[in-house]
Parts: sequence; structure tokens; C-alpha cells
Amino acid sequence: MEIQGLKIRKMRRDEAEFAIQMAACEGWNPGIHDGKIFYETDPEGFFVAEIDGKLIGCASAVVYDDSFGFFGLYVVKPEFRKKGIGMKLTEKSLEHLGNRNIGLDGVLENEKKYQELMKFKSFYSNLRFEGRGGGEFPDGLVKISDVLFKSLLEYDREMFPAPRSTFLEKWIKQPDSYAFAAVKEGKLKGYGVIRKCQNGYKIGPLFADDPIIAEKIFLALKASIPDEAVYIDVPEPNKNAMEIANKYEMTVMFKTIRMYSREEPDINLFKVYGVTTFELG
Repeated sequence: MEIQGLKIRKMRRDEAEFAIQMAACEGWNPGIHDGKIFYETDPEGFFVAEIDGKLIGCASAVVYDDSFGFFGLYVVKPEFRKKGIGMKLTEKSLEHLGNRNIGLDGVLENEKKYQELMKFKSFYSNLRFEGRGGGEFPDGLVKISDVLFKSLLEYDREMFPAPRSTFLEKWIKQPDSYAFAAVKEGKLKGYGVIRKCQNGYKIGPLFADDPIIAEKIFLALKASIPDEAVYIDVPEPNKNAMEIANKYEMTVMFKTIRMYSREEPDINLFKVYGVTTFELG
């Protein structure tokens, strides 16, 4: 069915906030600086649906390198759903991502659609936990600004399917955030970032060599924001990460399904204690 006046086009920089508002309306609680950082990661990879100049939907298709990309921020305004608009946004996104392995974090109600229409495969769940800030600040960590960016990039690559220097450089320096790292004998052993969101703060990523280091970074991030809600997105297969969330009496809010268009990338999921974002991977 053709919709009169429908246009799918590249998003302009000043429209990135529209995608963040759409995500907020879905209850995804985006970070207050996400729009700018997400967009600048791949300005060619953001799309909007509009009818007669009015924005009604969006999607992101961020290319990281020649072999990996991530599909996210896929939302159509409720009154325009079930009209094929989402599919047109998806087609445009997949066209931009090309022949890469593509990741996405799908909400449960869309899992079948992604499997049947897009031929994506489901691999595991990510659970969003909610808790509270506060507690003692642990010893033995450094600010992330004290870590050589080159070594951060190398470390990050173990837990993420592609290099992401453009994204990370902005992510670790964003306003309204705190970021800490664990370094032992000059070697990076873990790092984490917590950023202000529309409600409370969200941890992501939290990568660490072992659960002791992960817990220490988690406590430092939590202690940075005493009286606020804290969220973290935990990969369910990482039992040590699940134990940390449960130990601090965090409660599950919802879950997503991590899906890939091909195979699961060769990353160390057992060092992923907190996913960076559901929108960009």
C-alpha cells in the first residue's frame, strides 16, 4: 500500500533529537547526549520517515567497518504503525549496511518479525536492571582520561565486534558522565562509563577481565551518583554479571533479544558486564 506523501530520507544532524524523543516515548530512557554522539558515529546511517514534512519514524544503521554494522532506534509513531512504514525504513537501513554482519537488540514483540522478514537469528537476551546510586567509592581505579586512548581501543575491541574510535572518543568525554578504568602493571583490565539519561543514569559499557574488577568499577560508577536511579543492561549468558546485579538488589525492567544477520561475532561476552547501548551495540 502506497502512503500518500511518504518520504524515507537521510536524517539531518538537527533531527537527531527527534530519534531520541521517539526512543524516550518507547520507554528506552536514552542518554541526554546520545543524539549527537550516535549521529556523529555514522552521519550517513540515520534515516527518517516523513509525510508532508512531518517526521513520523526513524531508524539508525551505523556502519563500524567493512564487516560489521548495527541496526537500532527503529520507531514509528503509534498512529502510523501497521502501514508498512517501518519496513521501508528497514529496507533503507539494510541497504546502507550492505553485505555486513548486522547486530540489533530487538524488543520481544518484534523478534519473530526480524526472524521471518529480515532473516535475523536470535542468540541471547540482554536484561535491563534498575537500582540506586550511592555507596562507598572503592580504591585502586583511575579516571579514564588517565588511560592511553590507543590501549582503550585495543581493549574495547575484545568485547565489541569492530573498532569504534569515533564513537568511543566522544562517549568517554561526554558531559554529565563519569568513567573509570582498572589498570594493573600498566595494563588495562577493565573500564566503565555512566551517563545521565532522561531518568537517572545508565552504565554502559562495563567491560572487565574478571568479576572482582567488574564489581569494583560498578561500585565506583554507582557511588558517583548518590541519589539517582541507576540502570545497566546485562547479557544473560554472563552469570557473573547477573550475580553482581542481583547482589545489589537491582530489579529487571525488561529484556531485549540480541540478534545478528549472520553469525555471532567472535567477542568475549564473559567480559561484558554491561552493554554499551541497545541502539548502537
